[in-house]
Amino acid sequence: MRVLITGANGQLGGALRRLAPAHTDITAIDVQDCDLTDLPLLRARLAAEAPDVILNAAAYTAVDRAESEEHLARAINAEAVAAMVEAMTGSGGRMVHVSTDFVFDGTSARAYLPDDVRNPLSAYGRTKAEGEDHLRPEDLLVRTAWVYEAGGANFVRTMIRLMSERDELGIVADQIGAPTWASSLGRTIWDLVAMGASGTFHHSDAGVASWYDFAVAIAEEAHALGLLARIPRIRPITASDYPTPAQRPAFSLLDCRATRSTLGDEPVHWRTNLRLMLKEEAKLG
Repeated sequence: MRVLITGANGQLGGALRRLAPAHTDITAIDVQDCDLTDLPLLRARLAAEAPDVILNAAAYTAVDRAESEEHLARAINAEAVAAMVEAMTGSGGRMVHVSTDFVFDGTSARAYLPDDVRNPLSAYGRTKAEGEDHLRPEDLLVRTAWVYEAGGANFVRTMIRLMSERDELGIVADQIGAPTWASSLGRTIWDLVAMGASGTFHHSDAGVASWYDFAVAIAEEAHALGLLARIPRIRPITASDYPTPAQRPAFSLLDCRATRSTLGDEPVHWRTNLRLMLKEEAKLG
């Protein structure tokens, strides 16, 4: 099986490359190989590679900057997706696309199901929803949230840096979701591909957390592993205390029960995977 991975140098792209089954023929590309905003170039690259499957891990993810660069976010998160789907339609291949909890508005009283109504609050969320709309029934859509990976640019590593520099931090406590280790997401995607799954699935690690809960856990686990010399004071604050250009959903927990049932495996709690990630981070030095 010939598989093209886009966004190959990102957190998820790296995990997908590392976890690829032995029988797959992988081509991995990132922005330096093919600018996804250049549609003629993208179409030519797809024609040359002729993959059986595209794993689209590329995205414009600068949530706040997207408010002033929505055209660029749309080019990557939606228009490039349309071009990939068009190429797969022509060749008979399959598209696997990764999306986000930000397609929901955060007003639900329960975890979001894959077929729940979307109502994005931000430019980032809107463009990701537009990308989803280009998929065919035979394609695979996997939504996720709060992704992090050792060595990547993410909340975990930012917190460790700030905690090493400051005596006190204020972290938002009224936005609720679940962190996701990119390695666990990558395994789920490959498992869904292997069984020929199509339609919409959700994946995040088990459990529930606010950003404040996540930060406290990062501090405790990083200190236990020697990544932090001390634990600073961590104060819960509200989202209104830390205004941002983009509005974020207050509650974006994803219901992943159908995914786990389909794959026949057990969910792993986010704190367990956080500890595994931090052990990898410690090895990086």
